[in-house]
Amino acid sequence: MAKISINLSEGTVKKEAKKDIIVGIDLGTTNSLVAYMQDGQVIAVTGEDGKNTLVPSIVHFATGEQIIVGDAAKQFLLTDPGNTIYSVKRLMGKSYQDIAKAGQYLGYEIIDEDTESLVKIRVRDRFYSPVELSAKILAELKTRIEKTLKEDISKAVITVPAYFNDAQRQATRDAGKLAGLDVLRIVNEPTAASLAYGIGLSPDESKTIAVYDLGGGTFDISILQIQGGIFEVLSTNGDTFLGGDDLDRVIIDYWLSRHKIKTALLTENKELSQAFRIAAEEAKKTLSTENQYAGRVGEWTLGIDKSQFETLIQPLIDKTLNSCKNALADAKLSIDNIDSVIMVGGSTRVPLVKKAVSDFFNQPVNNSLNPDEVVALGAAIQADILAGNNKDLLLIDITPLSLGIETMGGLMDTIIPRNTKVPAKAGRQYTTSVDGQKNLQVAVYQGERDLVSDNRKLGEFILRGIPPMPAGIPKIDIQFILDADGILTVRAKEMRSGVEQSIQMKSAYGISEEDMARMLLDSIKNAEADMKIRALLEARNEANNIVLSADKFLKQNAAILSEEETTRTLELVNVLRESVKGDDKDVINLAMKDLNTYTEPLAHRAMDVNIGAAIKGKKL
Repeated sequence: MAKISINLSEGTVKKEAKKDIIVGIDLGTTNSLVAYMQDGQVIAVTGEDGKNTLVPSIVHFATGEQIIVGDAAKQFLLTDPGNTIYSVKRLMGKSYQDIAKAGQYLGYEIIDEDTESLVKIRVRDRFYSPVELSAKILAELKTRIEKTLKEDISKAVITVPAYFNDAQRQATRDAGKLAGLDVLRIVNEPTAASLAYGIGLSPDESKTIAVYDLGGGTFDISILQIQGGIFEVLSTNGDTFLGGDDLDRVIIDYWLSRHKIKTALLTENKELSQAFRIAAEEAKKTLSTENQYAGRVGEWTLGIDKSQFETLIQPLIDKTLNSCKNALADAKLSIDNIDSVIMVGGSTRVPLVKKAVSDFFNQPVNNSLNPDEVVALGAAIQADILAGNNKDLLLIDITPLSLGIETMGGLMDTIIPRNTKVPAKAGRQYTTSVDGQKNLQVAVYQGERDLVSDNRKLGEFILRGIPPMPAGIPKIDIQFILDADGILTVRAKEMRSGVEQSIQMKSAYGISEEDMARMLLDSIKNAEADMKIRALLEARNEANNIVLSADKFLKQNAAILSEEETTRTLELVNVLRESVKGDDKDVINLAMKDLNTYTEPLAHRAMDVNIGAAIKGKKL
């Protein structure tokens, strides 16, 4: 297939051009970085100081429209925590219910809308998705490498944890697009780490390795089998809420206990909470090389020695080792089957971590590369392979454009992303939006834009005979099966009744390279506008569902609500109903938050009353 180059500044397609530089990006929980290949050497890009390769994954919203990313944003963790967002990777592809427990530890506000939609972060009276915030970090990395290389960069490989699900991977792709990047491949972090160590680059190599990755916010252990240049993840295990942040937290808890400080004080005082967090991080780093740490926060003198620190973190390390044990069991392997153990993530610098992992696997760990940089370096190697500079490794064919279906509001919901290796199979579950709905139209599209009207329609069919049920109850599983010849089969099945329908489409690849390049260019040029439209339509859809739910709630619970409660709820419902008519998603989100905040205690009371009535007269 001929390569198509896109000139983003001029909006033109160039047929004869020098090879694009494809960069590798590690979008991390605590830090992010970008790397590239030059003359066979992989280089992690530094900032203007020429020293530090890491960009803290922190976004600060200053007064006005100014947005600050990276080191410059870090100082605001103390002075303006409510408007300084960190650890956003933990929120990628997650709903509020997924991360509710962690919310109390964050210095900023996450919104509970009692829905399964993606979590929102409130900054003053604006609402941001994790995708939008991650895009700010990726844009900073894009700017950094463009300054270094003095040319436009438009293509990238971005890494994600091996356990990231489809929603989290798609969110990462969307963030890249919003930052002006064509994300050619999403690569598993353990695969990237292996490549950085040179494992898997030889077609003759056969190895089984363990990649122990303890980063700032997450831990995962992956068992990989590498044979003939093909990486297969045999198993992965870990904890999406266990990392360096948690090592810091046990130090904070130790200090709170020692000084008899109530946890509520930190919950109420975000500035003080951040001061303790930063002191704990400093203590952890100090104790990796020294035996004692002493510091001060406010009126408290804080101290801890290495022995106390290691005692405190031992249970957390034990949790990671238990995950290693589970990963080996899932892969049906023993410790003796592991040829190499690779250490990834800044938290693996802690001496006790290295010793514990080495003892567990009964061999020295491989940590010769900078653990903060290793994933980005591997991503750059993968990018170099995609650029066609490594002729020894075969690249499996990929689907050239994303495939998905139309959802409410005319939105494109991608099921098989662009550049997925083929053959491929992926699916997602949907439900109905109207009570008693018997039929569901499934319209299939190809393209990179957020609205189906901007994409190419491949076909449609109707799933008939769904048993009438309340909206939201049916579970409709839609599967895309794409074979090696580019023939797409789409199947829809209502899981409760077994009603099923399928269609085959042979036009998944039926598009000229010029048209494909223009579609890609349009998607990148219009990414910000598309994201705004998507956010508005999603907010409207969500608001309309909440209005329907509120109307039902008022009818069903009229007897237990006071006149004042009913009147106030109706007022808030009307405000929300009116906001949907406008074009400001932040106004809609604010109206939803106000309604949910007011009705939450009413809903709890109604539930208690209804449960009491249901069990009245029954012996428990």
